[in-house]
Amino acid sequence: MSEPVISLRGVHAELGSRPVLRGIDLTVHRGEVVALLGANGSGKSTAVRSIIGQVPAAAGEIELFGTARARFRDWARVGYVPQRTTAAGGVPATITEVVSSGRLSRTRFGVLRKADHAAVRRALELVGMADRAKDSVNALSGGQHQRVLIARALASEPELLIMDEPMAGVDLASQEVLARTLREQVAAGATVLLVLHELGPLEPLIDRAVVLRDGCVLHDGPPPKAVGQHALPGHDHVHPHAAHDAEPIRTGLLS
Repeated sequence: MSEPVISLRGVHAELGSRPVLRGIDLTVHRGEVVALLGANGSGKSTAVRSIIGQVPAAAGEIELFGTARARFRDWARVGYVPQRTTAAGGVPATITEVVSSGRLSRTRFGVLRKADHAAVRRALELVGMADRAKDSVNALSGGQHQRVLIARALASEPELLIMDEPMAGVDLASQEVLARTLREQVAAGATVLLVLHELGPLEPLIDRAVVLRDGCVLHDGPPPKAVGQHALPGHDHVHPHAAHDAEPIRTGLLS
């Protein structure tokens, strides 16, 4: 087995004073595609946000590429697509400007050079948005907006992609584009951790599924059959995190 890219050991996390993760263990090895599944409130999004440092771990250990998360600085190796972001946050920005912000971690002093502009163009082509490069992000549909967020994550040419419900609220055409894009990244050697409600068109790509329930790992192994959101334990048809998790597009991975 190849070396771990993500490692969580005994991780606990709280939101406010409410325990959300209750000692989870999770390892993702180089080249793996792992789906994090579970009903609403099971801790899926909190788990990925703890990995990238947006939610502090109350206990346990988190490592990225073999380095303790607290000491990890090489964020250009990580592409992150957050959950349910809102277009531009009221700040006028073109699609190219938003995608270029994902390249900043690869630059010196924030200056884009020829190779950086080429990487941005390539990311836009991968998600089928190159013809809209100069358009405002405020003019995009939900599916197009999601493609831009994924292009932003791809612009740094990351080794690890972490995506929080990339298919949520996305039309079928965009789902197929996203599945094809992910297939190409995996073929190129990327490691992927996906938060999903259901596998959908991504199912053929998934090597392993980790199912959470009440902040604990319920299953870690082959993807369960019939894993639509209604088949998962505790699904309640309510999306309580929608408003809480919404955030504007911002420049930089962790800004």
